[in-house]
Amino acid sequence: MTLNYFKTVYRIEGRFPNHPIVKVVVAIYIAAIAIAFILLGCEPAVDPTRQFLVRKGEHYASPKVSESLQSNTLAFDARFNESAIYNLGDNSLQSDKNKLMGFCDCNSMVHENSARFAWQWFNNQLEIYAYCYVNGTRMEQFVGVVQLNEYNHYQIERNNDAYVFTLNNEPSVAIKRGGTCNAGLYYKLWPYFGGHIAAPHDVIIDIKTIY
Repeated sequence: MTLNYFKTVYRIEGRFPNHPIVKVVVAIYIAAIAIAFILLGCEPAVDPTRQFLVRKGEHYASPKVSESLQSNTLAFDARFNESAIYNLGDNSLQSDKNKLMGFCDCNSMVHENSARFAWQWFNNQLEIYAYCYVNGTRMEQFVGVVQLNEYNHYQIERNNDAYVFTLNNEPSVAIKRGGTCNAGLYYKLWPYFGGHIAAPHDVIIDIKTIY
């Protein structure tokens, strides 16, 4: 409570200590101050959902986010819309993996040690892959298919031996982790279009980070 508040109460009570109207006014004044402090202490809930946009002709998504992974598990929900549909006119390019989310491992660069979910629009469906670099070698494994305009749950668990990928309640997929990965800084990786080809049109992805 502020100094002015105490001065005001002291002045009113000191001049008319026993007047019933004064007692009512002081009580109301105190109650109003208490309510104000309660309301000021209530902060609005923070929405953990971010909308990422990869603009036509670009690879990297905005906004740019810099965060590190604080546990052995990365978990998030993600939603694609119709902007995930594209046709590059060549199956070898169409099968290039676009990156959704993951993390770098072992104090390494992304092409040395990292684990991410990846996606592609192929066979008229949105396919999800486990996508890793392990000691500089790229590894991919199919995980499942998701529908547009629906949130799906993604999880990557990092243990001593492997990266374990889980999509919704589907069976998990494991990719062996590098033998030199026993410590390090794990910073998160965010949406990226490509592959070799930049986004053919604006692509929007909503991601709700859980941990």
